[in-house]
Amino acid sequence: MNMQAYPIKIILAWAEAVSGNEGIRTWLMENGYAELGIFVYALNNQDDARTWLMENGYPHLMALINGCEGNPNALLWLRNNGYDVLEKVARAADNQEGSMMWLLENNYSDLAGLANRMAIVKNEIEKRNNDIHSISPF
Repeated sequence: MNMQAYPIKIILAWAEAVSGNEGIRTWLMENGYAELGIFVYALNNQDDARTWLMENGYPHLMALINGCEGNPNALLWLRNNGYDVLEKVARAADNQEGSMMWLLENNYSDLAGLANRMAIVKNEIEKRNNDIHSISPF
């Protein structure tokens, strides 16, 4: 599915769901946008949600997540499969300022907001993982 197929209000709702709004996430899942609600779980490293995206025709959403986690193969896959804007979203969510500026300059402010919310979630997960790994028993 092309991202332009989603109405702007749905992308804004998706961004809210990414930020942790459970009510909106549930609404998305119950109103024809299950993939966007499940995306939230997948972004938060739930393996069953990641599998669901792949098995139900949403590899581009899984590539978006992998791309925002810095996976160069996912970014290349997005570009090679015509998801150039999603590649920019992934890069922006991976804290690449040039991609965020591109989204804003090309009238994708809704997707820039999504990328910003994804970056916050991804950075929080990374910080928690680093905190766990930096705990020393000595």
